[in-house]
Amino acid sequence: LTTQGLGIAERRGTAVFRTRTTTTACCVEEAERLMLLSGCTAARRMASSGAQVEAGGDLLVAEGDAAALHRGLKVAQTLMEVTSGIATRARAILSAARQGRPGIAVACTRKHLPGAKDVMLRAIMAGGCIPHRLGLSDSVLVFAQHRAFLGRTPPHLWAAALRAAQPERKITVEAESVDEATWFAAAGVDAVQLDKLSPEQVTDAVRAMATLPQRPLVIVAGGVTEANAAAYAAAGAGLLVTSAPYAAPPADL
Repeated sequence: LTTQGLGIAERRGTAVFRTRTTTTACCVEEAERLMLLSGCTAARRMASSGAQVEAGGDLLVAEGDAAALHRGLKVAQTLMEVTSGIATRARAILSAARQGRPGIAVACTRKHLPGAKDVMLRAIMAGGCIPHRLGLSDSVLVFAQHRAFLGRTPPHLWAAALRAAQPERKITVEAESVDEATWFAAAGVDAVQLDKLSPEQVTDAVRAMATLPQRPLVIVAGGVTEANAAAYAAAGAGLLVTSAPYAAPPADL
């Protein structure tokens, strides 16, 4: 309405998308396509998703008439801002974790905005992280909310029943204390997910499980951020799991 009302719809112009801060870029490819679908005659990516772009760096340049440029630019800008913000924080958490133990992986949970799974996963992967349980066919995860219905049934019995019912899937159990972690590990599960334990408690749990004939994968979840990722990695975690990147502020483009 504005471009029509001002009589500038057919005037030629250029839109430049630029970051004001150092950013891990994301969804530049989608933004390029959005500008072309909006009627721009040309769009050029200056960076790809996953690239580290320094402050003042260009991400995308689009050319066309004012109507086309204004039709697409806010959608393209918002998409890159939201996802680049997530990617940037995901990269920060991964980098911090690898200061504690080189090579450790960081997975991001399924607690993203419902209905936005595609771009949320694109963002965390642009930051170098991986999806936590991308699908539900590879494993089952037993929470306290499940165990509440099992009464006093010991873990080795319900773990065996679950493995018999789902023989192709790995069994992960969430533990909320060192004692629970050791108990579930002794039951023969494939992974123990430590929820909201301190790095010191994670160290204790890893030591307690070290004597088992078959040690499960130790996953640390709950409150993992760039401030503590190194400590958790150094404590002996095999995988860090976090939702923190989804709460990242948008990048400033």
